[in-house]
Amino acid sequence: MIEVEAATKQCFFEDLHKNDQMTVTYQVGGGGHLDIDFWLADPDNMALGKHIKQSTGTVSITAEKDGRHEYCFSNQMSTLADKMVSFNVHGVIYMGEDDAIAPIEREIRALAKGLQAVKDEQEYIVVRERVHRNTAESTNSRVKWWSILQAIVLFSVCAWQIYYLKSFFEVKRVI
Repeated sequence: MIEVEAATKQCFFEDLHKNDQMTVTYQVGGGGHLDIDFWLADPDNMALGKHIKQSTGTVSITAEKDGRHEYCFSNQMSTLADKMVSFNVHGVIYMGEDDAIAPIEREIRALAKGLQAVKDEQEYIVVRERVHRNTAESTNSRVKWWSILQAIVLFSVCAWQIYYLKSFFEVKRVI
């Protein structure tokens, strides 16, 4: 989890070899409108994936060449709000022929991949729960203050009506 300050960007790098696979998943957990810009570029700075003003996203690539791949989270569109971003990077290092891999090793890799998917899903659920809890608390606060305002208006109107009716029934004598 990182905090991307307003009007800044944060970049990260991964050294990949040809045929390596990499997946980046992210979700904005707090700040502003819960959106951020994201892009992933190859060593020649060619964009392999780009998301503009998204709250969640996933980009998967298979490296076509050796080198340092860059992925960035940009909050440059916002001048006030900092963003909290949760992200995961995972991948598969190319190992050559699958025929040479023992069946038990293949099963271990499949289990590891499934375990990673479960872990990613749990992290996603934690972030979504936090966002929903913040929304519910905000709504609760607004309902509370609206109810207090309505009570004040109600008592004010009642006091005014009592005063007005009282003055209506007063006997006014002209001497």
